[in-house]
Amino acid sequence: MRTRAAVLRQMGLPAPYAQSQPLRIEELELLPPGRNQLLVKVLAAGLCHSDLSVIDGARPRVMPMVLGHEASGEIVEVGPDTTGYAAGERVVFSFVPGCGDCASCAGGRPALCEPGAQANTAGSLLEGTRQWRDAEALLHHHLGVSAFAEHTVVSIHSVVKIDGGLDPAIAALFGCAVLTGVGAVINTARATPGESIAVVGLGGIGQAAVLGALLSGAWPIVAVDTRDDKIEAALALGASHGVNAGDPGAAERIRALTAGGAHIAVECVGSARALGLAYAATRRGGCTVTTGLPDPNQQFAVPAVSLVAEERTIKGSYMGSSVPARDIPRYIALHRAGRLAVDRLLTHRLALDDINSGFDRLARGEAVRQVVLFDAAGAR
Repeated sequence: MRTRAAVLRQMGLPAPYAQSQPLRIEELELLPPGRNQLLVKVLAAGLCHSDLSVIDGARPRVMPMVLGHEASGEIVEVGPDTTGYAAGERVVFSFVPGCGDCASCAGGRPALCEPGAQANTAGSLLEGTRQWRDAEALLHHHLGVSAFAEHTVVSIHSVVKIDGGLDPAIAALFGCAVLTGVGAVINTARATPGESIAVVGLGGIGQAAVLGALLSGAWPIVAVDTRDDKIEAALALGASHGVNAGDPGAAERIRALTAGGAHIAVECVGSARALGLAYAATRRGGCTVTTGLPDPNQQFAVPAVSLVAEERTIKGSYMGSSVPARDIPRYIALHRAGRLAVDRLLTHRLALDDINSGFDRLARGEAVRQVVLFDAAGAR
């Protein structure tokens, strides 16, 4: 079939992206789904810093590529010899396909799926295929999803079925922002009631981490960013205090607010400097969690003695250490129960043709979560 998609052919084009147009809206041929694959109509797709880091070249990927990884959609066609899925079912995409058989998947850590990571690096689906074609050659998939398209073909290992009653624009956020931010607090840090939490970086993932902190019963919750408007947004969500990361005494201020340092500090920027601030704000015996993906050349240094003498822990959290098939339905249920205000993360809705302007807004720090809508009628 023919479908429109946002194609990145060259990384590192300069901002403003509304002028340089790194993402070109093209009509491509989408090959039919094979075994264990699905053709999905994309209903809504979120703009994430992980997409921006491919556009600006900080996270190199194989080119050309159909970008986008945080989305919700509706199954249109099921591949041959594929069971358990049917046309008309709604899904949320997962940006790491879990094969279910490797050591990581068998150990309950599908975010670290080895074949999934290999396929994502290669720009293919988990089955090793590429389904995008222009007039000359095959194109690559982004994290097994390629959500900035009217339709996409994915592995069954890249989706989680959901009920159809949720606004697709909100449902999309569960595939990355919520999985990563809430998961970093609940799964990686394993926060417990009464523990103090500092969240450094208040984009979509950071604000979701604030929601995760509220869900866990943590207190106080200190929201940290260089932008006062994002701090105010976190306070409106329920954070107890705000600290501007640009202040020279930011770490000391966080430590004072948490009576000696946060039990848990979650870094959601993708910056070694922000990670350093999070570590400096963590108390003796505390845990510093990082969700960001900095440039591979960045280095992070800590006083080695503090790890032993203060029993400090530094933990990476990829995809919120989540099991998507378990966590996405749970988080949606909590949202429906009024305990996860995910709808308040959504700040902008836009059309596919406006996607480059959306990434300008994201690069300037003027949005929490923006969502491209492909079916206005589906965005109830």
